[in-house]
Amino acid sequence: MSATKEAPKKVGYWYFGGCASAMAAACTHPLDLIKVHLQTQQKKEVGMIGMGIRVFKRDGFFALYNGISASILRQLTYSMTRFGMYETYKQRKGSPMTFTESGVVACVSGFCGGIVGNPADMVNVRMQNDMKIPAAERRNYKHAIDGLIQVIRNEGTLKLFNGVSMTSVRAAFMTFGQLAFYDKFKILLLNTGYFDDKPVTHMIASASAPQMCVRTNEYLKQSFCLLCH
Repeated sequence: MSATKEAPKKVGYWYFGGCASAMAAACTHPLDLIKVHLQTQQKKEVGMIGMGIRVFKRDGFFALYNGISASILRQLTYSMTRFGMYETYKQRKGSPMTFTESGVVACVSGFCGGIVGNPADMVNVRMQNDMKIPAAERRNYKHAIDGLIQVIRNEGTLKLFNGVSMTSVRAAFMTFGQLAFYDKFKILLLNTGYFDDKPVTHMIASASAPQMCVRTNEYLKQSFCLLCH
């Protein structure tokens, strides 16, 4: 009788999270743009659907993708950093982390990711919000790199880190909720014996990870990024 062949161990590379986040950002960018418009309106006039219709009628379908290059760049800097740091630490340690340890590593990774991703995040908010500004005052960045260059030339490098404190704190909370709680919930699910290490288990663990704690920080971050107006 032949010996049972052991299934190969799944290994996640440090850049997987950043690449996946960039692809997700490309798909959900219209919703992110509408969210920015809702958060930065002076008073509540319309809801999510109403804002989407307003943008579409006023500026056309492709206006929903304003700033998509900055959104993707943000994920390739912000998410690549936080996922990369967390996964690298976890793999190099070799043994399972305690929840406290994973929480600390997640917060530090998220905080660093917030700093690295802040320039692209600020340009992203500006590009998404540009259509709300009078035509004569618009920045009209061609793409994310053009936005970064224009900010450095006209306002100085430090301007790219406008709102970095709030962005970093938010990123620390977000990463704590996404990664530390995700790992904890996944372990709990696997220990029940009813779940295997498969995509369905990962999806349930992701949905269970709490992220409500970042909502206030998200609003404040957008406000800080728009202080330059």
